[in-house]
Amino acid sequence: MAIILPRAGSPVDIYSKLRCSSTNSHARRQNWSNSCSLYNGSKYACVGFEPENNRNFSVWSSLVATPTEEELSISSEKKVYDVVLKQAALVKRKARSMVDLDVRPDLVLPGTEPVLKEAYDRCGQVCGEYAKTFYLGTLLMTPERRRAIWAIYVWCRRTDELVDGPNASHITPSALDRWEARLEDVFAGRPYDMFDAALSDTVARFPVDIQPFRDMIEGMRLDLRKSRYDNFDELYLYCYYVAGTVGLMSVPVMGIAPESKATTESVYNAGLALGIANQLTNILRDVGEDARRGRIYLPRDELAQAGLSEEDIFNGQVTDRWRSFMKNQIKRARMFFQEAENGVTELSKASRWPVWASLLLYRQILDEIEANDYNNFTKRAYVSKAKKILALPVAYGRSLLIPVSHKQTTLAKV
Repeated sequence: MAIILPRAGSPVDIYSKLRCSSTNSHARRQNWSNSCSLYNGSKYACVGFEPENNRNFSVWSSLVATPTEEELSISSEKKVYDVVLKQAALVKRKARSMVDLDVRPDLVLPGTEPVLKEAYDRCGQVCGEYAKTFYLGTLLMTPERRRAIWAIYVWCRRTDELVDGPNASHITPSALDRWEARLEDVFAGRPYDMFDAALSDTVARFPVDIQPFRDMIEGMRLDLRKSRYDNFDELYLYCYYVAGTVGLMSVPVMGIAPESKATTESVYNAGLALGIANQLTNILRDVGEDARRGRIYLPRDELAQAGLSEEDIFNGQVTDRWRSFMKNQIKRARMFFQEAENGVTELSKASRWPVWASLLLYRQILDEIEANDYNNFTKRAYVSKAKKILALPVAYGRSLLIPVSHKQTTLAKV
């Protein structure tokens, strides 16, 4: 990447170096849709170190990095809910210590504002390039929230590229360990490049907990070592790692509507549910593509109950057994979407549109799988551009609805 900063040094030193780098940025500006790739210059550039500079980093364990016997007996939902409670408690604690319940006071150091503006603008360019519909929705958010969501999106995309990007074959567990050590530095105010600087500023302003970020990296570790899931409990944890975490990262930024009567935990649960629903939809859409890579992200025990084997997946034949199995999988994904719906209306009004758009469009992928007669082996289900355009005003209309909890409270009083 363009700028690699030292691990040590005061925030003033780091931001001054960023500022100096920014001064010459126009002379060497790149196409940012390409420079989002993590692999410019070196296969190690994504984690900030060349092999000869590698040091012994302490690796911060994620949710189940080294599970004990007691942890193994706890369900995945319970483990994830503990993270939800921790995030909700953090928000409440920060809320009590701030006059503005949504954003912390301005922490920008003198002279760094132009650098941060460029950093956030570049995050916005990446988001606009790769998530056009979502990006459009973010434009209705307040500037502070919009920029923060862009920064989180870019970090998630960079993390995903570690195992799914063009040089994914070069990524090892130790590379992910270095990426996690770099994350710790970002949260400590020691960014390595412009994209890191945007995220570092975001987590300083909003009550965002580091655990969901660590857990997303754990999801990448799973992709390196695991290609089968014995049951839905295992699959649920994987879905949390790679997608449910995004909801927990985003809700503190998007904010909860002042008139909402819902508990903080319930709103975070809804954000989690949307991430789970989206990932389950990805899995059902990409069955054939994953099988060609030797991966099966479907619960083995449920396949067996349906009379299906791994060979049936690799052969890619749509049978009555497959259709019946897929109907149940789609039904479960829709249940998570329904749970997510209940929480979207509780978000701050200005933040709802992109979330509604994401929910409605992703849920339509399930409709397209059905329209393809459950052939997700050779046909890729996608939502047409016309349907996407039609969904935007529907999403906007729903974003104007009052929170469900407020409506229920009002009815109860009547």
